[in-house]
Amino acid sequence: IKKQQQDVLGFLEANKIEFEEKDIAANEENRKWMRENVPEDSRPASGNPLPPRLFNDSRYLGDYEAFFEARENNAVYAFLGLTAPPGSKVGEPPIVNPS
Repeated sequence: IKKQQQDVLGFLEANKIEFEEKDIAANEENRKWMRENVPEDSRPASGNPLPPRLFNDSRYLGDYEAFFEARENNAVYAFLGLTAPPGSKVGEPPIVNPS
């Protein structure tokens, strides 16, 4: 979990994307908020959702796997619901070569 959190935070910091980190280990209110705001269909079959979970305000975006997939597909800005900065490779639509 810690490695995944560091991966997300490192990416956001490196790309100068503003974010607010909420510690659910030390703050019961943050833990309760996360549990309440992760949609039913995105929760594990048993137990509680584990971090990291990404939100844009209170809109649930996904877990680490969804973030990682978006990053691999150069679609992180779209995943985060943000406009990619000019000249940014991350967020541009993929190039499709017609056959």
